Amino acid sequence: MENVLITWVGIMSLYGFTLMGLDKRRAKQKQWRIPEKTLWTVALLGGGIGSYLGMQVFRHKTLHTSFRLGFLSLSLFYAGVCLWLKVSA
Repeated sequence: MENVLITWVGIMSLYGFTLMGLDKRRAKQKQWRIPEKTLWTVALLGGGIGSYLGMQVFRHKTLHTSFRLGFLSLSLFYAGVCLWLKVSA
């Protein structure tokens, strides 16, 4: 079961990372944007690590305190959960 949860966090993190990059590109091109609600939903459902990394790599949403603190907190939470699952297995 722990492998399923870790895989889920990995997939959602990859998705969150991709969404951050895509939204940054769309912002630069003045195109339709991905709603913030969607970015938060992906981060909350396991993609916190990738969303935070995407925010840093693409320099996107870094001026929004809620994103900086929220995504950092979620990434630390999911990293801790994954580590705990691996150690306790």
